[in-house]
Amino acid sequence: MAGKSPAERQALERQNAAIMAVFERAGFDQIAPDIIQPADIFLERSGEDIRARTFVFNDPAGQELCLRPDLTVPACRYHLSHAENSAAEAKYCYLGPAFRFPDEKLSPQEFNQAGLEWFGAVDISAEARILKLAISALEAAGATGLKVTLGDIGLFTALLNDIEMPDRWRRRLRHQFWRPQAFQNLLATFAAGHSQKRTSISPIIDEFKNGDATTTWLDQNNIALQGNRTLAEISSRLAEKFADRSQKPLDGMKRQTIENYLNIEGAATDVPLLLEAISTTQQYSVACASFAKRLEFFEDAGLNPRRFKFSANFGRELEYYTGFVFQIEANSAHGPVAIAGGGRYDELLSDLGAAQKVPAIGCAIHTERLAAVLA
Repeated sequence: MAGKSPAERQALERQNAAIMAVFERAGFDQIAPDIIQPADIFLERSGEDIRARTFVFNDPAGQELCLRPDLTVPACRYHLSHAENSAAEAKYCYLGPAFRFPDEKLSPQEFNQAGLEWFGAVDISAEARILKLAISALEAAGATGLKVTLGDIGLFTALLNDIEMPDRWRRRLRHQFWRPQAFQNLLATFAAGHSQKRTSISPIIDEFKNGDATTTWLDQNNIALQGNRTLAEISSRLAEKFADRSQKPLDGMKRQTIENYLNIEGAATDVPLLLEAISTTQQYSVACASFAKRLEFFEDAGLNPRRFKFSANFGRELEYYTGFVFQIEANSAHGPVAIAGGGRYDELLSDLGAAQKVPAIGCAIHTERLAAVLA
């Protein structure tokens, strides 16, 4: 709270106490995850903005560490180290500092987050519950006129799975989903075809009909491995490049289907028909039904989804999200300010070491931003 007047500090403390009271009354146990964390998971699974602004350093043994840029990953690691059964349901809340290099908006490098993490949250009704609690906490702190934006990465994944294309293309498109320009470039490349595209390394790529040729070629040319990629990773990537040489281009209608989906935007209650018009394939239809069911749970929770905005493009900020995502904004003298957000991340705990996938959903409130809006 450096730089704040006593009155500002007291106002922030009252605000945060009101938020935490809502979380604890809902049955979430308060925890205090470690501030210093292994850097790799943040650098691998966070969005471009967080990666570029994370404080990274090495300990005396050479391990790469960081000051936590958010609290979801630390809460996951806390759960894995404290829970007898990582797959069992657990509900946590927290209030503590996070750290990021200031961006061009002159945001502080240390700021507080208050949040919830619900592990073992299988049913989509939990998503309505988390959103309801986030809104209730903000309102308890005094916020009004909140604007909610929704997204659903699960819809995109289901649509991609139903479109006929090589699995390696799906994997690469999913990987680039969080980088919109790179995604568009990659999609255009798949649609244009590869057979006529030749570069300076094309003759070398043509030699790699399988990954086994990589070792032989490196040995023959006396080239040592550089960087962090393993020989297996290099071999796999070169083999994929060779396979792409003769791969049939992505059908133009399939490319258009993907682009049409990503352009969908509107009131949450209006988009189900727009979503259903995109495709009637199996996985995507199931995902559309889940989306409609979620809106029903919103109504049951006392929310008004008619006032929520849906954007198929939303959710391209944090790479560990796998399904429903949301952001809450409040009006300020300088325009809308994002003060809270969250979503579903069903693969993060297993990525961190859980023996199986654990469904999870959470949210976080940027308490200093909220205090500035309320002031």
